[in-house]
Amino acid sequence: MATKKKTIRVFAPATVANLACGFDIMGLAIDEPGDIVEITPNKSGDLFITKITGDGKKLSRNPFENTVTVSIAAFLQHSGLKQGFDIVLHKQMPLGSGLGSSAASSAAGVKAVNEFFGKPLKTKELVKFAMEGERVACGSAHADNVAPCLLGGIVLCHPSGELVELPVPAGMHLVVVHPQVEVLTRDSRAVLPKQIALSTGIQQWANTAALTSSLYTGDYDLMRLALQDLVAEPNRGKLIPYFTDIKSAAMQHAIGCSISGSGPSVFAIAKGLPAAKQTAKAMEAVCKKFKLRCTVYVSKVNRSGAKVLR
Repeated sequence: MATKKKTIRVFAPATVANLACGFDIMGLAIDEPGDIVEITPNKSGDLFITKITGDGKKLSRNPFENTVTVSIAAFLQHSGLKQGFDIVLHKQMPLGSGLGSSAASSAAGVKAVNEFFGKPLKTKELVKFAMEGERVACGSAHADNVAPCLLGGIVLCHPSGELVELPVPAGMHLVVVHPQVEVLTRDSRAVLPKQIALSTGIQQWANTAALTSSLYTGDYDLMRLALQDLVAEPNRGKLIPYFTDIKSAAMQHAIGCSISGSGPSVFAIAKGLPAAKQTAKAMEAVCKKFKLRCTVYVSKVNRSGAKVLR
């Protein structure tokens, strides 16, 4: 049953995907930045993007090309519902940042439309519709951004579609540095190897298993050992200015550091807020040294995910 409210507003947070060794299968949500989507019912039966802010006029308003409308359309089709909406998208996070910008728009859209109809589906069930937005954005319907964006926390996304919500160890903080350069997901995927050596795969699988274990046990020493990426980072790091220097600075204080999603954002995990603040200061100092403009975020893991704004 549709809500009596005329307009639904939803905030969806940024996400850090891959978590070094968990390429395309692991991600977590942070508190900021994020996107806001507003949906208002109309009588046309069609989806219209009436306004987009914060995108520098780069995003399409075509409902077949924008992630927010593609995701809402997938929800409506699955549910057998015929309802039009006027949609306003407030982009409050940079495009091509590696922070799940397209996922935030998709997640906010499906969260809003589910709320409008009285929440007929559970939050986990919304992930598959938000993934359709990811398919439009980068050609791959992966869940490692949209799942934590909707659910909050840290999520393991099995290729079968099973979503495993992982525990967050006490004291875990994220530092994210976003250099003011754009790296498109399609470009960052193009530099990935088509094949890897068996020995590399074995080490990567071991790291992913160890990282998962460390989240359950709160073993930060094991986490430090596990947060190594032998597949994507060696190739994608070349697309990010001064990545090696930024990572080296972070590792003076952090548990681990790698590329957030497809980049260019770089994330670090620290134990405790003081260590996180030191890590942020060190990473930012490198950017200032090389005159690389950047934005720095320090956050706990966001446990709530996408939320309706009252």
